[in-house]
Amino acid sequence: MGVVIIDGSTVRSFVNDEAQFQKSVDEAFAGLDVNKDGVLSRSELRRAFETLRLIETHFGVDVATPPEELTKLYDSIFEKFDCDNSGTVDQMEFRNELKNILLAIADGLGSNPIQMALEDDDKSFLKKAADLEASKVSG
Repeated sequence: MGVVIIDGSTVRSFVNDEAQFQKSVDEAFAGLDVNKDGVLSRSELRRAFETLRLIETHFGVDVATPPEELTKLYDSIFEKFDCDNSGTVDQMEFRNELKNILLAIADGLGSNPIQMALEDDDKSFLKKAADLEASKVSG
């Protein structure tokens, strides 16, 4: 386990590094595209968000959320990603929405550093942002 310290500039730098950002997002997309049809279905995207368990916990404590409420939430997330209302999320839509999300995180962090404890095999975008910054400092 490692500890990283990031702020908004760390995240923004990662997003602005087009090659690194695109590679990371495309790898995530490929991992989510279970049936390898080149697009994410509603169920593939929902499965990804369910694994994050952001909704089912409150400060690390499990909470019960009614299934219909979860479905509404996941549907609204899908609709946000599915910009052209095609019923699927293509790679460009996925990349653009993740960029928006990460830039919103960067804006929220601003210059206030946060400390994150991460497993060495963590594949999150924030870990990748921290690793990219570390490589620039040590390089």
